[in-house]
Amino acid sequence: MDEEMMALHKNDTWELTELPKGKKLSGVDGSLQSNTRQTDQWTAANLNWPLKQFDVKNAFLHGHLKEEVYMDFPPGYNAGRKTRRSGKVIALIIYVDDMIIMGDDSEEMMKLEKSLAAEFKMKNLGDLKYFLGVEVARLSRGIFLSQRKYVLDLLKEIGMLGCKPVDTPITEKHYLGIYPYQEPVDKGIYQRLVGRLIYLSHTRPDIAYAVSVVSQFMHSPSVDHMAAVMRILAYLKSAPRKGILYEHHGHMRIEGFTDADWAGDVTDWAGDVLIGGNLVTWRSKKHNVVSRSSAEAEYRGMAHGVCEILWLRKLLWGLGCTQKEAMKLYCDNKSAREKN
Repeated sequence: MDEEMMALHKNDTWELTELPKGKKLSGVDGSLQSNTRQTDQWTAANLNWPLKQFDVKNAFLHGHLKEEVYMDFPPGYNAGRKTRRSGKVIALIIYVDDMIIMGDDSEEMMKLEKSLAAEFKMKNLGDLKYFLGVEVARLSRGIFLSQRKYVLDLLKEIGMLGCKPVDTPITEKHYLGIYPYQEPVDKGIYQRLVGRLIYLSHTRPDIAYAVSVVSQFMHSPSVDHMAAVMRILAYLKSAPRKGILYEHHGHMRIEGFTDADWAGDVTDWAGDVLIGGNLVTWRSKKHNVVSRSSAEAEYRGMAHGVCEILWLRKLLWGLGCTQKEAMKLYCDNKSAREKN
């Protein structure tokens, strides 16, 4: 869209102005791409002519108009639009009826709050402390996120507040799988427990691997699978206050890490991304194809990692954070690194 807008400016197609009184905006969709003409490939094949493709930007706007037409930018696109304060960002985060406002302009934040209060009945809860089961604490070192209450409520609900804690969320060699003659357990109870553990993984990356293992047996859980879930809960009992600390390191560098055989499982690939030295995303996923070599598997994992960091860079750009340094992606496979 930026390229299309630059072409419009270059051709002096229109000028940016305020909508005059009495004038109406003409409808326009978010697509600025023009169609290309189709070439007769049969002729080219028979005559051995070369085939070359071009794209004329804004071809449909090269005609002359006799009347004035006023159009607005597509939703979310503000190129060239003048704002009262440049460089200021206010973000409004909404989940059903819960809202968070953040930004770098306290005056504008107050104006936004007043505008919302004029339209909806709202209650100002002050500084953010609790949101969707996540506890937020602002410390001298940064912002600490945890789900302590969520953990304790879960343990109390299933009667494990007095259980004996363990040091690890899963045994080193668990050999969990689907085997014949295994003893089944209640599927509904198992799925609800694993679902709550998946949500808990948002602030507890230390249980991410164990939760990813037990979540693979949602369709046919057994006694062994339930025992693995109980071990995760016993591990949470040992440290319910653990969470993630986001510190200010003086930079906003994006760094990604990928591994095609995470935790020794050749069917999984995993990746995580750090922004400003803080962990922001982490996940693992089954390989959807069979690779012919470990290097190829690593390349596939790296491709997913590149998509992740590009998406995060775009998100930061929307929040007014421009990346001044090149993003980095790390991979632990020697052959994949040497072939880059």
